[in-house]
Amino acid sequence: MALQFTDQTAAEAIKSGEVVVIDFWATWCGPCIKLGPVVEELAEKYAGQAKIGKLNIDDESDIVSEFRVRNIPTVLFFKDGELKDRSVGLVKLSDLEAKLQPLL
Repeated sequence: MALQFTDQTAAEAIKSGEVVVIDFWATWCGPCIKLGPVVEELAEKYAGQAKIGKLNIDDESDIVSEFRVRNIPTVLFFKDGELKDRSVGLVKLSDLEAKLQPLL
């Protein structure tokens, strides 16, 4: 199951140095809603290997501003406390896995 990140929990996860994947979304965003099940599947498939979750941009704004998320859905990939990659728009599971696997 995908985590529900807040600004605080996302910042803590990133600082942990572990592999972290954050899906930036909003309830009013159609492509974000369609990407939701893809992120859930990614979270289930890589449970224990990466922290994977969602962050609602309407509820949280610090991380959104810090990493200059301008369009949604945007998925950011972190490792060792650094932003390593990003995906913007509605994508397939295989596209997200292609960005995640080199970080594991």
